[in-house]
Amino acid sequence: MSEHGKTPVTVLGLGAMGTALVEALLAAGHPVTAWNRTPSRAEAVAAKGASVASTLSEALAANRIVIACLLDYDSVHEVLDPVASELKGRQLINLTNGTPGQAREMAAWAEELGAEYLDGGIMAVPPMIGTPAAFIFYSGSGTAFGHARTALDTFGGANYLGADPGLAPLHDIALLSGMYGFFIGVIQAYALVGSAGVKAREFAPLLRAWIDAMSGFLERSAEQIDDGDYVTDVVSNIGMQAAAYPNLAQAAEDQGISAELLTPLQSLMDKRVAGGHGAEDLIGVIELLKK
Repeated sequence: MSEHGKTPVTVLGLGAMGTALVEALLAAGHPVTAWNRTPSRAEAVAAKGASVASTLSEALAANRIVIACLLDYDSVHEVLDPVASELKGRQLINLTNGTPGQAREMAAWAEELGAEYLDGGIMAVPPMIGTPAAFIFYSGSGTAFGHARTALDTFGGANYLGADPGLAPLHDIALLSGMYGFFIGVIQAYALVGSAGVKAREFAPLLRAWIDAMSGFLERSAEQIDDGDYVTDVVSNIGMQAAAYPNLAQAAEDQGISAELLTPLQSLMDKRVAGGHGAEDLIGVIELLKK
């Protein structure tokens, strides 16, 4: 602890997100030692009170809690492999975007070195860090999470998911998958109306109202999946939807717009119907995603 009772932290990586993390820590009164492969990037956080380590070894020696926020997991290894022995006794918190498999591999590597490992999935863009809108998933060492909790709370809502280090990136990727699926539909909708000269700004309120009206799909489909029941109280069965869905691609073609964002769902619906599940709700296609 610092003389003010705030947990000191080392942050490795000063890209847009790493810088935002440092700034949130400093704003909350946590002493921060920062390091970046390109030293000039540390000037901004140094001006705000961060101590800048001239070497990676110096950064690791400064504090027990070490937060890495780099480009990818390969970058984490590139940075830390040469000083791996210096991680012993450290609590390594990796806030680099990656996959569950990468997180589990990293955790095993860190633990062999005598470090406690905590993986994180940041559900925010840099300007959101330190605001109530940001939240971050953590999984791995419960001891590391507990020790670093006051520092982690400065970033946004801290959600600990359990000892499996892969759970944080799994939740991260799942939410991003939902986000990109939403983006796909929005992009396609704007492209379609734009082909007829309709301004996106004019169409946006209609699209918002329609998406809001359909938002109940989230909770409804979750209940169906957990209950394993895709046929009770179905309003628009997948057989009907599969028959009408080709119109989306045809309309796009007629308007000179590609339908490549939408076509994957057609094949899944057709397979589900062909398998005798035409009376089900659309969410039944989830069974085809399970390998």
